[in-house]
Amino acid sequence: MSFQIAFAVPGALNTQTGGSFYDRRLVECLREQGHQVAVLTLPEGFPFPSAEAEAQALDALRSVPAGVPLIVDGLAFGALPTAALAGVEAEIVALVHHPLALETGLDPAEAERLLRQERENLRHARHVLVPSPHTKRVLASRYDVAEHRVTVLEPGIDRPEPVGRRVPLDPPLILSVGLLHPRKGHDVLIEALARVVDLPWQAVIAGTPWDAEHVAALRMRLDDPALARRVRLAGSVPAEERDALYRQASLFALATRYEGYGIVFNEALIHGLPILSCRTGAVPDTVPPGAGLLVPPDDPEALAVVLRQVLGDVGLRAAMAAAAERAGEALPSWWDVAGRAAQVLRRFQGKAA
Repeated sequence: MSFQIAFAVPGALNTQTGGSFYDRRLVECLREQGHQVAVLTLPEGFPFPSAEAEAQALDALRSVPAGVPLIVDGLAFGALPTAALAGVEAEIVALVHHPLALETGLDPAEAERLLRQERENLRHARHVLVPSPHTKRVLASRYDVAEHRVTVLEPGIDRPEPVGRRVPLDPPLILSVGLLHPRKGHDVLIEALARVVDLPWQAVIAGTPWDAEHVAALRMRLDDPALARRVRLAGSVPAEERDALYRQASLFALATRYEGYGIVFNEALIHGLPILSCRTGAVPDTVPPGAGLLVPPDDPEALAVVLRQVLGDVGLRAAMAAAAERAGEALPSWWDVAGRAAQVLRRFQGKAA
């Protein structure tokens, strides 16, 4: 049986971030399953909105009547004033991709403020959706959210039909996909690559520019002649080009400083790519044993060691690729994820807060 849902998202659903992609596929699949989903597009600027953007967002949330499940993306949910949020009549379900206070580069006082505010806001959510067991553990330990109030909805995967034959480039292509943002650790990857220039490889870093100062610093580092001809900072690429890069790559590397999940790891798995990343956030839960090697975050020397290991051992690379492919075949579809979300949301349909 279908029912009505509201989904509040800061900015456009087609923004090229993992969180926006998650929201968009959830909306699309819920609609495909027959549910009426009204998307409320909140102003951009969250989690640091202007007073005007904050007021517009609250007006949008207040427009949803009581008895309607209202998913609010965590980028906005955790940043809104607690007292005003408590006055929303709809049945709020918070979707926390990762807690706001854990973003890289925040001033400690600002991080503490965000932690306190998001913790208080979570008390007013009827339920909480998260993309990983790690985020559920963080909400329980640092945000005082009871485990029975949290449902883990790991991201689904869209399987190309067929995925397409892999055509690895020579020399081997190291692919990294992620926002050009300090949290993604592309600077760490570049420093690691600088330590293995004696080996044959090429690299592409693809991702939407997010932090202009950070992007400028990456480009400056790539002015090094030893790297400039081997590393391409591709920026945002169309889906067709991204899929082609996955097919051409020999391994996937993301030196992330923190992930609430990391949808790009799923993309690497379905393309059978060995994964090199960092032991942080949800990454150890997301990257299966055998398919990846994880090092401490912010450690280019450790990353260079595993890069050298995988680039230099064709047998190891093949074994990791086989493990990745097996793990990719076991991933759920977005249709499955939407079905589980609907089961949760149905519990709050027509209920008074």
